Amino acid sequence: MKVTDVCTPEALERNPKLVIDFYNQRRLQANAAEPNAAHKALAELEKNITTCTSSRRNVDGLHEKAGSSRVLHLHGELNKLRSVTDENEIIGFTGEQTDDVRDSKGGPMRPHIVFFGEEVPLFPQAAEEMRDADVVIIVGTSMQVYPAASLIHYAAARCGLLSGRPEPAGRRRGRGGDCRTRRVGRAETGGVSDGAGRRAVLIAAAGRRTKSCSGGPMF
Repeated sequence: MKVTDVCTPEALERNPKLVIDFYNQRRLQANAAEPNAAHKALAELEKNITTCTSSRRNVDGLHEKAGSSRVLHLHGELNKLRSVTDENEIIGFTGEQTDDVRDSKGGPMRPHIVFFGEEVPLFPQAAEEMRDADVVIIVGTSMQVYPAASLIHYAAARCGLLSGRPEPAGRRRGRGGDCRTRRVGRAETGGVSDGAGRRAVLIAAAGRRTKSCSGGPMF
């Protein structure tokens, strides 16, 4: 199966049953999964920062299950459906989607997932959080999927950037100027736990158990 078969607007229009069945399986797998150590560590970190917003590319809900409370799901959520005709009509949903699950006007519903080729509705909010952040922590993601990967460029010049990504330390140009960047290991991440009065943003895709629980659009 190719990503274009199940994770694009064209796929949904061409074969809605295939797309819905695919996400029914992903939802079932995700709801049976448990948070791993990475999810729990990020939830614990949130407790030690005055304001901590997490911009997550995961759609599986494991961050909330681990205890994270301020989460922006950039690429949607498996446990929600939305109307095909009204993107603002969104409902919580944890079961198996069938054809009789309809919106308030009797129209069809779809997985609340941002498909390839679609805009990311929460991107402006995530960008604003980045502008206000004193610290940005990137963990568990290669930052290769756009536009989410471009969030790093919204960090202000004053911002400290801790990156756990597999690339050399360096400097990235933010809209407000240069943002200091360095790689961090597991032992160093505790260094921001004394963050009284600090605002932090986590860009995370922790715990890639299977393709069904990966960061980025759900495929």
